[in-house]
Amino acid sequence: MLFTFLLVVQAVIAFALVTVVLMQRSEGGGLGMGGSPSGLMSARGAADFLTRATAILATIFVMLSIVLAVLAATQHRGQGVDTSLVGSTTSAQPMQNPADAAAAPAPNAAGAPAGNQSVPLQ
Repeated sequence: MLFTFLLVVQAVIAFALVTVVLMQRSEGGGLGMGGSPSGLMSARGAADFLTRATAILATIFVMLSIVLAVLAATQHRGQGVDTSLVGSTTSAQPMQNPADAAAAPAPNAAGAPAGNQSVPLQ
């Protein structure tokens, strides 16, 4: 129950994080295109609401991901084995490959394979 609740909170935080990132103004600094020298290191950039919201949401997202991973690793739900696909065999001997059956020596009158020459013990 707790895992499901935290998973829903994780999804909401992920949605909020994507929304905040997409709302930010592009500064043109990606892929070597340049940008303003003031950038993120100015007083305005450090105090910007969207920048702080992105950092806070990203931190919460990572921490919640770690908590969910620990919960998933420690929860052991007892799950039974589904035996509905197990069929019952009618013979005591498993079915042999026809090529293997042809290569095997035929049994002699005593029921032992023909190649097995055993000496009775006295």
